[in-house]
Amino acid sequence: MADYLDAVKWNADGLVPAIAQDAQSGEVLMLAWMNREALAQTLATGQATYWSRSRASLWRKGETSGHTQRVLEVRLDCDADAVLLQVDQAGGIACHTGRRRCFFNLLDTASAAPRWEATDAVLTEPGKFRDGG
Repeated sequence: MADYLDAVKWNADGLVPAIAQDAQSGEVLMLAWMNREALAQTLATGQATYWSRSRASLWRKGETSGHTQRVLEVRLDCDADAVLLQVDQAGGIACHTGRRRCFFNLLDTASAAPRWEATDAVLTEPGKFRDGG
């Protein structure tokens, strides 16, 4: 069973970037990190589990907020150094800022000085949940 784990090119810290994508819309919701245990738990439970670099521990997405990610499909990229999770995002919020997705900043290049602009509305109180929404 560990063969699928051995196929992943883990970085020097034993991590791989994991992109969560809404399975229905194709919208990229967030990027997080996984270690071997997080990927194994994700497959075992069907719920997205990540590695928190700031807390140095595993966290199951939505464990405190209820905004869980049910994993429908797992893919490994061509270089075997990134994982893509096709998910069903419960509650419609994936970001700790209270937004649907983490990629809510758009680079506005129309002005003389490019700047980031938040394009997505805050749907719930930012930072309310330890697991990021």
